[in-house]
Amino acid sequence: MSLSNIAAKIIGEKKRWRAYKARTKALPQPYRATVDAVERYLMNSGETPTDGRQLVLLFEDLADLFESAAADGTPVRDLVGADPVEFAETFARTYSDGGWIAKERARLTRTIDDLAGDGS
Repeated sequence: MSLSNIAAKIIGEKKRWRAYKARTKALPQPYRATVDAVERYLMNSGETPTDGRQLVLLFEDLADLFESAAADGTPVRDLVGADPVEFAETFARTYSDGGWIAKERARLTRTIDDLAGDGS
């Protein structure tokens, strides 16, 4: 991959991220505060994709979901359910390669299996 391709990829993702942020900023309350809270949780959860393109896609789709809910007047509680953590983690899992925490879980399992003689 050439340097210009790498730069285009990074800049393209930054543009998409800025567009996502502008979209969520335009949401009415309480959708805006809710999507901000979900975003904050996902960014700190370790459940998000490690691939930048997948990460941006996840957030674009999150914005789509909240924009549709706002347009339809769907209450936030109906959208995220009784457990917002479960909502956020389930949403992220549909896009994720498992994030860094899934890779660390797999690495820990392999290491212990190998040490215990259970690995192949």
